Amino acid sequence: MPVTPDLAVSAAPVAPVASSVTAKPTLAGLTRAALADFLRAQDVPEREIRMRVGQIWHWLYVRGATGFDEMTNVAKTLRALLDAHATLQRPEIVREQVSADGTRKWVLRLPSRSAHDKGAEVECVYIPEKDRGTLCVSSQVGCTLNCSFCHTGTQKLVRNLEASEIVGQVLVARDRLGDYPGRTPPEGAFVPDDGGRFVSNIVFMGMGEPLYNYENVRDAIGVLTDPEGLQLSKRRITVSTSGVVPEIARLGAETGTMLAISLHATNDPLRDVLVPINKKYNIAELLQACRDYPGVSNARRITFEYVMLKGVNDSLAEARALVKLLKGVPAKINLIPFNPWPGSIYECSDWEQIERFSDLIFSAGYSSPIRTPRGRDILAACGQLKSDTEKMRARARLMLEEQLALGAD
Repeated sequence: MPVTPDLAVSAAPVAPVASSVTAKPTLAGLTRAALADFLRAQDVPEREIRMRVGQIWHWLYVRGATGFDEMTNVAKTLRALLDAHATLQRPEIVREQVSADGTRKWVLRLPSRSAHDKGAEVECVYIPEKDRGTLCVSSQVGCTLNCSFCHTGTQKLVRNLEASEIVGQVLVARDRLGDYPGRTPPEGAFVPDDGGRFVSNIVFMGMGEPLYNYENVRDAIGVLTDPEGLQLSKRRITVSTSGVVPEIARLGAETGTMLAISLHATNDPLRDVLVPINKKYNIAELLQACRDYPGVSNARRITFEYVMLKGVNDSLAEARALVKLLKGVPAKINLIPFNPWPGSIYECSDWEQIERFSDLIFSAGYSSPIRTPRGRDILAACGQLKSDTEKMRARARLMLEEQLALGAD
């Protein structure tokens, strides 16, 4: 039967960072190249561009500045120019939910990009642990993949996120964590007091398919790993894909990040149902791309994600098929207990069956951890993300249908 957690939930609203509607662009999240282009557009002399980019970059990504007046080593005239034409606005926090296990989910409204754009919404999730703090970020508003077990996949794709909007999610998390040396945390921030739980790891496992937004994901990773800025290790960034085969080699060559594959089945007919992109790029093509992934080795294994669906893909025969399928691939297999969501047709496998499945894989020589569900009570767990905008629209449609039905009676 589906898991029914009995956990406390906090969903206190958070004061917005700033209005989501602005005529001025934000510099927060920009790449070095984009920041340089912006300065050129403001007629900053070319001989100063590199120095000014370095100064602004430091204040944005090392010091966490939220206003140009904080940039004390930048000339006052340039600060005034910047303030007249740009902001350091982050995505607006619409809602912050706190799980009983410490997981936090933010619904973020992105700055509007035109007069007709009310500001799209995405979700990102912070998962604290003793030895790390993992932030799960989104790369698209909605998704096109329609994976049958995934709540996010039921929301239609609205648009790709820009690189700055991806980085903006990280900046929001660092703001809320007080994760800037020497900076007073903002009111309401939850600064970890037990050590080692700031944002240390990034996983592109939120809303959307990262490799369908490849250029922006690549550019965002460049900002996140810049040694003079946020300084995240490439080995602490994992990009998950459902199998966009043509972009996998490019990801490895151009970013050097870790790779995760949403596999979930050992044969094409079943994967066609669970992960429909398999009809375009089948398992054999996907696994060949994994074998060819730049830098893959026993020290840099590929993670294969496998959601456990009761009576669908959780038999011991499937476990043996999985071992056979991944032979020769440096791999780690993450077993993910299915996280229920309203309207889903699937149930989570029994815990005893998940353990038997894991034991068989482990005995074959593969690491096969069972991922502890985090944030289920706030729909923040794997496969549960879906923007509040879409939920509210769905509720509005349902109410309208009910009213029309009553009127017909």
